[in-house]
Amino acid sequence: MTTTHTAPSAPAPVTLLGTGAMGSALARAWLAAGHPLTVWNRTPARTAALAAEGAAVAAGAADAVAAGTLVVLCLLDDASVREALDGVDLAGKDLVDLTTGTPAAARARATWAAARGARYLDGGIMAVPPMIGVPGAGGYVFYSGSRELYEEHRAALEVPAGARFVGTDPGHAALHDVALLSAMYGLFAGVSHAYALVRSEGIAPSSLAPLLSQWLGAMGHFVQGAAGRLESGDFTSGVVSNLAMQVAGAPTLLRTAEEQGVSAELIAPYLELMARRLAADPAHGAEDTAGAIGLLSR
Repeated sequence: MTTTHTAPSAPAPVTLLGTGAMGSALARAWLAAGHPLTVWNRTPARTAALAAEGAAVAAGAADAVAAGTLVVLCLLDDASVREALDGVDLAGKDLVDLTTGTPAAARARATWAAARGARYLDGGIMAVPPMIGVPGAGGYVFYSGSRELYEEHRAALEVPAGARFVGTDPGHAALHDVALLSAMYGLFAGVSHAYALVRSEGIAPSSLAPLLSQWLGAMGHFVQGAAGRLESGDFTSGVVSNLAMQVAGAPTLLRTAEEQGVSAELIAPYLELMARRLAADPAHGAEDTAGAIGLLSR
């Protein structure tokens, strides 16, 4: 009996436009995994280190794009993408745009790419450069747009970081990216306010840090709970600390900030949002605070 063994396919060639901090991290991950890599950067000197590590350096963006089918963009902004690809033949190319942008910009870029004969996939990187190419670091990339492109190049896309496809709407990767970043900044705002309060009393931030981490972790249940309430429309079942209680307690937070000589600018908008929800109808007082989220939609 003869056993046939299928040889593993060779790593696919990748073209990368943009070799800043993130682009260089991506490049090194693909090189380490054995992918033939062609790179281009508007400032040629920034490709020198990668050339020494085995990357082919293209003289121009058009030359880089011509080198292979899979073309990854990791540039400064959408204007940089437009400038780099202006006049470049994109017919038959698969564009993966990891440049940070808005959902609307991603949709417009997908239409632009299709008109030039290219498939398009947008990406939102949920990692910092040191996390790229490091197994277990927790970084990943949201992708949206052409599912066919995603599936065909998935092996290469998963090399630098985990890959999560979030839909065929090209704008959904950017939307997921910005949603998570917005929540992050909201968290940073609260943490910053907390540290400002205790510093005025000479309390070391390092002594508050473990308490703060533990408390924020305990409050993590709000994330899933709010999702369920928004989807069901039920803001009253199983409420532990209702909106009326939260609004009643807000003045204490504001007075404490004033007494400590700390600006309340980081927390006041959320407190005001809850107050607006209650003022609109006293019946909302029995609700969970997630009901106030509806006031954010214009």
